[in-house]
Amino acid sequence: GLLYQEYRDKSTREEIETRRLQDSQTDPEETSPSEETSSEAESTSTTENKAPPQINLLRNSNSRFNLWQDLPEVQNSGVLSILQPDEIKLQEAMFELVTSEASYYKSLNLLVSHFMENERLKKILHQSEAHILFSNVLDVMAVSERFLLDLEQRVEENIVISDVCDIVYQHTVNHFSVYITYVSNQTYQERAYKQLLQDKPAFREVISQLELDPKCKGLSFSSFLILPFQRITRLKLLVQNILKKVEEKSDRESTALDAHKELETVVKACNEGVRKMSRTEQMISIQKKLEFKIKSVPIISHSRWLLKQGELQQMNGPKTSRTLRTKKLFREIYLFLFNDLLVICRQIPGDKYQVFDSAPRGLLRVEELEDQGQSLANVFILRLLENADDREASYMLKASSQSEMKRWMISLAPNRRTKFVSFTSRLVDCPQIQCVHPYVAQQPDELSLELADVLNILDKTDDGWIFGERLHDQERGWFPSSMGEEILNPKIRAQNLKECFRVHKSDDSQRRKLGSRNRQ
Repeated sequence: GLLYQEYRDKSTREEIETRRLQDSQTDPEETSPSEETSSEAESTSTTENKAPPQINLLRNSNSRFNLWQDLPEVQNSGVLSILQPDEIKLQEAMFELVTSEASYYKSLNLLVSHFMENERLKKILHQSEAHILFSNVLDVMAVSERFLLDLEQRVEENIVISDVCDIVYQHTVNHFSVYITYVSNQTYQERAYKQLLQDKPAFREVISQLELDPKCKGLSFSSFLILPFQRITRLKLLVQNILKKVEEKSDRESTALDAHKELETVVKACNEGVRKMSRTEQMISIQKKLEFKIKSVPIISHSRWLLKQGELQQMNGPKTSRTLRTKKLFREIYLFLFNDLLVICRQIPGDKYQVFDSAPRGLLRVEELEDQGQSLANVFILRLLENADDREASYMLKASSQSEMKRWMISLAPNRRTKFVSFTSRLVDCPQIQCVHPYVAQQPDELSLELADVLNILDKTDDGWIFGERLHDQERGWFPSSMGEEILNPKIRAQNLKECFRVHKSDDSQRRKLGSRNRQ
């Protein structure tokens, strides 16, 4: 009965609470003394009926969540007394994939019937505007309906669900390309929506009225528009959850790995589709602002994108000339760092930048200065092994804060060792954090976070920033430490890493590359 936005939000909240409870326990699998002394039958009953906290919350009378073990057919069949606890957890994971698809389809249907097909809205929008705003949502909904029908048929075949990942695999391979089309249009869609709100008061008025309808449950129109991107990403995580629970070296594990691999391909294509247009426009904009004092370097390239830009203070004169009047020794410079190139500039009138040096990103080295006092705090050395004049050059640069200094150093030299070594080095333990507040990246070197994301902490600063690597997709980036809670229990951290390796074990070459991908 829930709209997908509600379902998704509540599900991730419960996941956070479950992990908090596990983290607070010394040993989550340890049996208490009182349980050990009880009779075997009593102990078995306790094990089967003892639900994790998320289930207690889901059973709340105000919730419309349906758990597999709560279905009357399941309770009346007696299978709960026969199945092992691990199998019951697997059944719940598979059932969640089905019920969440039903909730998602309901929300898609509302987007189409309540918004897209509204007669007043049709009259206000030109055909081209409607196409950009709603894209191929009808195709997406048709794919979801077909997918849901197959999933429901599987559930109806037997009280104990045999598998769902084979269905996920078939639909991902044969039908889910519609998601790539929809999500790739996202940049145009967002821009068109903002423009319509600004230019057409009638559009703004109708959307506001439609949003107030009880059917929408207080949710915004834009929350419906982003549903397909959220769903395809969430579907991958749901398959990961199943994969963590299936027996190792089984047919179900093989099927789950195949489904996960295909979903990962679709998600990556979606991400690339979103980035491609915004990156191209950004590169064109930067090219127009640059004036070369040195030999001109072509900026625009299909394989180039911006990683970081900003102002730093360059120290002038030889190192031996440093005095207490350090501020006079610094002058402002501006850096544009691309994935394969660094351009060093000085800002000039007219919102222009004069380029006076450049170097390939692979020929950059950084070095943090030892504590030299407050006047030289947050200073680091940038070395260009081969600059625009084909010679080595060094710059002493001062950042505005410790986090800004570290962010520049990691962006300039991504292979440099961080404070905490990544889990890909196969260390037994690594600091971890789970996201308890969603975060939208504000800079190219930042990482957007969803609720319940788990990340390895690779580095942190004293002024409240963390450089992290998300476990489920190995994306790296900076985010405020206030967005998450550190996972303190070493057994939970070890379990998270083990599950991560298992999810990606189908591709050995990928495992070797975990953490090196998308370094920015």
